[in-house]
Amino acid sequence: MAMNSQGRPTTPGAVSPGTEVRTFTGHRGLDHEEALIFEAGSLSKSGVDLPEPKPVASRLNGLERQGQIGLPGLTEPEAMRHYVRLSQRNYAIDTGLYPLGSCTMKHNPRLNEKMARLPGFGDIHPLQPQQTVQGALQLMEMLAAYLLELTGMKAVALSPKAGAHGELCGMLAIKAAHEAAGSKRDVVLVPDSAHGTNPATAAFMGYSVRSIPARENGTVSVEAVREALGPDVAAIMLTNPNTCGLFEPEVVEIAKAVHEAGAYFYCDGANFNAIVGKVRPGELGVDAMHINLHKTFSTPHGGGGPGSGPVVLSEALAKYAPVPFIVRDGDSLRLVEDAADAEAQGQSPFGRLTAFHGQMGMFVRALTYMMSHGADGMRQASEDAVLAANYVRVGLRDLFSQPFGDQPCMHEVLFDDKFLKETGVTTLDFAKAMIDEGYHPMTVYFPLVVHGAMLVEPTESESKENLDLFIATLRHLAEAAKRGEVERFKQAPRLAPRRRLDETKAAREPKLRWRPDAAQKEAAE
Repeated sequence: MAMNSQGRPTTPGAVSPGTEVRTFTGHRGLDHEEALIFEAGSLSKSGVDLPEPKPVASRLNGLERQGQIGLPGLTEPEAMRHYVRLSQRNYAIDTGLYPLGSCTMKHNPRLNEKMARLPGFGDIHPLQPQQTVQGALQLMEMLAAYLLELTGMKAVALSPKAGAHGELCGMLAIKAAHEAAGSKRDVVLVPDSAHGTNPATAAFMGYSVRSIPARENGTVSVEAVREALGPDVAAIMLTNPNTCGLFEPEVVEIAKAVHEAGAYFYCDGANFNAIVGKVRPGELGVDAMHINLHKTFSTPHGGGGPGSGPVVLSEALAKYAPVPFIVRDGDSLRLVEDAADAEAQGQSPFGRLTAFHGQMGMFVRALTYMMSHGADGMRQASEDAVLAANYVRVGLRDLFSQPFGDQPCMHEVLFDDKFLKETGVTTLDFAKAMIDEGYHPMTVYFPLVVHGAMLVEPTESESKENLDLFIATLRHLAEAAKRGEVERFKQAPRLAPRRRLDETKAAREPKLRWRPDAAQKEAAE
């Protein structure tokens, strides 16, 4: 018997467009309103019963707290519900397609998580005797070997905790090499399209930054690099594939020119995800490169703690790698922890970057990804990432505008806001409207060399069906903007837990600390 098709509509959109349903509770169906934990809990009660502590003599020399600690008290169910509801507000790669350009929000395989939770990896401590963690050291040695094989480099530092930290590591190795040679150089070349951390790292180290403009096709010219080179240049920091989603066609010639000038080539490895198994950066002339394990080898962004940004170094810089590093003593492995021990190994480390040796959880996840994919699988992942980005490019090129022409891209495709000209809709408006459609927006207004930039990176994780729906959604929004549906964009997001904030006021008058209403009113008076 056929089901009754009559009755109330149950599909999303059953409410008339533009109609906002208000409820007494503030909830929207099963999407519960959630206050701050300080507003939900009471400062005067505790969710647990503890006996009154026995009086003890203070050892704080008058520095002990005089007032209440100010933590809200909730019951266990209240605390659990609060954090579960907050988690439901998060958009994540496990929720849907995450098209952030330059961030590579790829799927994090659950196999990685299972391996990272093995007791031999998950329960160890960095201060354990090294003979008790030989398996962990062997894993680090294997990960290092794989990274060197994939990049064609000579040495690797595993301890950096993120991409920017890795930049600092690579540039410190370059600085150490110049100092060892008695060369005093104080300039670093950085293309206009670089990640912001590149010039920031150089400036942090005391270098002056000299910009290299991009050509009309979005890439760097070897002639522009030659013109900027001189005896004062220590290095160039170049991203390849670059931040416009394009492979630098003159990268080998650029490396040669840099080396002839006595400088070094630092490559920002943020976009290594596009070329793993296809190109080895060391064979392009790169001297140092950081590798974001979250971008390229599927570890989570941050992973609930420190991230991981190993740095690979060429033969010219290998001896300056920081401690600690792993060496073999007969059948066992050990970490070289200090400069004297390193010098006995023939090394001249520039120093130490972190207290310990890196982030074991990220090492396990990355190596699991490498071993489960194999060489052919990692190469296919790169090919699929490039294919997916070009699929999006072709699917949108008749409606969207591309700043550097309709040329093939690498793992991400860059659009600008020219197609929105005279519509009254901005890049930000367009991004906010994507939230109502259930998508996290792509990266907007970056790279800075493109006005109204929209940088889309679908990654290799997405199926054709997911990409088709994403493309159709963006086409729908572009057509709506051109039809003049400006208010739809200016009011977006309308369906998110929170509406759009006044970003100018938020930047000028940020509220960085929660205070009870009474305290806020008193402060205002």
